[in-house]
Amino acid sequence: METGEKDNALVKDRIIVITGASDGIGEAAARNLAAKGAKVVIVGRSRQKTEKVAGELKAPFYLADYSLLDDVRKLAAALKKDFPRIDVLANNAGGIMGSRALTADGNELTFQVNHLAPFLLTNLLLETLTASSAKVIATSSLAHTMAGKLGLDDIKMEHGYSAMGAYSRAKLMNILFTRELDKRFAAKGISAAAFHPGVVRTSFSSEFGGIWSALYVSFLKYLLIGPESGADTLVWLAETQPGKDWRPGGYFSKRKEAKSSAQSCNKALAEGLWELSAKLTGIK
Repeated sequence: METGEKDNALVKDRIIVITGASDGIGEAAARNLAAKGAKVVIVGRSRQKTEKVAGELKAPFYLADYSLLDDVRKLAAALKKDFPRIDVLANNAGGIMGSRALTADGNELTFQVNHLAPFLLTNLLLETLTASSAKVIATSSLAHTMAGKLGLDDIKMEHGYSAMGAYSRAKLMNILFTRELDKRFAAKGISAAAFHPGVVRTSFSSEFGGIWSALYVSFLKYLLIGPESGADTLVWLAETQPGKDWRPGGYFSKRKEAKSSAQSCNKALAEGLWELSAKLTGIK
């Protein structure tokens, strides 16, 4: 059997939930995996964009605004009701925000959208994910190396906020969450991974304003890679075998395990972030 055929066999009829799948690398990954026979589930914030992608792929879709944790709770309840099995959960939704803002839940917006919401969704789906021996894939970024020292005592970034600083910290949290998820639930069947997609030409920052939005929609976007290339490692993780093709708990780039920052390997920090996130989301 050829390599491509083997990959297709590993995803055919598998239920793959992708958040942030109405645009960018989430959409690209959904299209790629659907073409290989996977049963993709589209999650997005914009009804118009999400319905369009889902309609073209003939896939079910769900709407959720990650700036509202109640939306995440409703999303989790709907997914649990509709899917007794989930083979892959791709926590891909996120973005760079503009000026500092607090959500209705009282959390800094970048922190909640990029880390706290996917943390909550994953935890609410744990029963289904463990029963399915699921893969949980987090879209992180090389930007995590620019996070500076992550202090859990200023999780709302009340001091020294910058859009890129908040985003870098959140991407670091994605890796810490992946490592702690692996530590806590690998024995129960979950295989977790985080990956760097590359610097991708998408609209993920365009609606929030600020200098990063201006850069992404300027001529610089033509120097960036396309969403299909950015989605490649996500697709590879979804269609290959953990423990054989990649190491659970790892951080990947270009289909290979990559070196991450020293902070991202700090076990005490990963545990502390988990406990704080559980407290902020009401997870026991």
